[in-house]
Amino acid sequence: MKEGLLFLAHRIPFPPSKGDKIRSFHLLRHLSMRYAIHLGAFVDDPDDWQYRDALKPYCASIKLLSLHPRRAKLASLAGLLTGEALTLPYYRNRELARWAHELAASGAVTRGLAFSSAMAQFMPAGLARRVLDMVDVDSDKWTQYAPTQRWPLSWVYAREGRKLAAWEARMAQDFDATLLVSNAEAALLQQRAPAARHKIGAFENGVDADYFSPARDYPNPYPADVQGVVFTGAMDYWPNIDAVSWFAERIFPAVRAAVPGAQFTVVGSRPGEAVRALARQPGVVVTGGVPDVRPWLAHAACAVAPLRIARGVQNKVLEAMAMARPVVASAQAAEGIRAEAGRDFTLAQGEAEFAHAVVAQLQTLSSAAPARDRILAHYDWARNLSTVDPLFEAASAAAPVLETCPA
Repeated sequence: MKEGLLFLAHRIPFPPSKGDKIRSFHLLRHLSMRYAIHLGAFVDDPDDWQYRDALKPYCASIKLLSLHPRRAKLASLAGLLTGEALTLPYYRNRELARWAHELAASGAVTRGLAFSSAMAQFMPAGLARRVLDMVDVDSDKWTQYAPTQRWPLSWVYAREGRKLAAWEARMAQDFDATLLVSNAEAALLQQRAPAARHKIGAFENGVDADYFSPARDYPNPYPADVQGVVFTGAMDYWPNIDAVSWFAERIFPAVRAAVPGAQFTVVGSRPGEAVRALARQPGVVVTGGVPDVRPWLAHAACAVAPLRIARGVQNKVLEAMAMARPVVASAQAAEGIRAEAGRDFTLAQGEAEFAHAVVAQLQTLSSAAPARDRILAHYDWARNLSTVDPLFEAASAAAPVLETCPA
């Protein structure tokens, strides 16, 4: 009989169609091969309730709870009175906490995995092993947000950066092991939590290279006279909104002047008014959610990742590389990705440099075979996830020293 493992996620880990869900689903599926998974997660999109049954093959029990973003934002303001990071009361839920502690008290679970720092607050003490997959150092994202906003949001975001950083450091000390998505993220947390340095490491994401294969025959979604420049990602995420707005308004006009047939296509679910308004510009198309992103990648002349604020590893870049498409990325979007600028992707900073790099790709119309080779060599889910197993197998109180990902 499999031992029980408590898996807590801030968002239902299905479907694996966006950054955090891709990682959490593959981690859940991998751990389910060894443990009886008891999944506790929030559902912040009503459409996601339909996927409960899809998770049953991997779980011994499932506890899903509704999270209403507007109500949660109001609840998070309690943090201003308690002095804690607003992220914590945003997710605080007595029912989930009670469920998790009852499982631990009954012996149904002996190990636990908290996915994201916010879920650490629900992990019962006393389990044989407690692992935190922090994914990104989220506090640094809030710190990056602060200078881009006016007061009082600038103050709120700066405060959140400080308070959440303190929580992250504390959890890294409390848990037996803490994982990040890249060496860069792990190094940042090690700097902030030096006493827990030996318990902080990384396991990289993977890419389903068979699914994201350029060898398949995809229908062309672009008009015949168009050279596609594509951006993919969830369009209710502020860094993505900022990226496509900056590219469409400040970079793409120069691209279109040089290549009149260029079309900038924003492919991603839940675009707000600010993103939809970009389609009023010549040559800009906003699709909203699509059933399959691969045709938009396969037939694009190049993919762009002009993020100015980013943490962790951008799956949009990995997927485009897996499809052997040329990628033009900012330094922020490329951070943490084990690839060589100038060979596997093009690095560009600033409006003029970004426009020049995209125009060069449109004029050469080259493929990016080395980029796919890099994905095949370094971003295999099974291989990368195998580094997680020893963290749960150790029975002693002393956590194993974590090694960072090889260069």
